[in-house]
Amino acid sequence: MKVHVNKDTCIGCGVCVALAPKYFKLDTDGKSVAIKEEVDAGDEETVKNAAMSCPTQSIIIEE
Repeated sequence: MKVHVNKDTCIGCGVCVALAPKYFKLDTDGKSVAIKEEVDAGDEETVKNAAMSCPTQSIIIEE
């Protein structure tokens, strides 16, 4: 499973960073960026929860 962030729709609310700091951070523009694209075994639910919690649905998960 891989994860990406659509920076065009991200508003930088930071919920993904709070829920999955191993995979997301805010860049210098205040937008989220995936710092680790390949999701480790056992972390799938954490990343999916972060994606579902994104108010702009900017987190893209590739199975």
